[in-house]
Amino acid sequence: MKIARGNYNVALAGRIAMSVMLVFTAMAHFKFTQGMTMMLPEFIPHREIIVWLTGVIEIAAAVGLLIPSLRFVTAWLLIVFFTLILPANVYASFHNVNYQEATFTGNGVNYLWFRIPLQILFILWVYFSSIKFG
Repeated sequence: MKIARGNYNVALAGRIAMSVMLVFTAMAHFKFTQGMTMMLPEFIPHREIIVWLTGVIEIAAAVGLLIPSLRFVTAWLLIVFFTLILPANVYASFHNVNYQEATFTGNGVNYLWFRIPLQILFILWVYFSSIKFG
């Protein structure tokens, strides 16, 4: 930011970084659809469509964070989204889902020691870069 704009803008840098992360995670929804479908309980209908839809939501959120008029509402919706997807990660952990391989050879419950703090970090990241200081 210092080189491009002549000053430090931590909030903008945070939004750009979150947008890049969201685009990469969205791509995983399309590349690893079968494995990500396994992260949802079988009783949920249209699981594949849900995986694709959440990928599209992540791309839309990546764009929305960078548009000043959409940033605030996008940030709050993204915080809700991050909260709502956590149960899928918990379910996948308890069922040892390896979404990249589409097998049940994942890290199991130990993964949650990483994933839950990461999810909290993402929520705080969006809040501070897009709502509080955005």
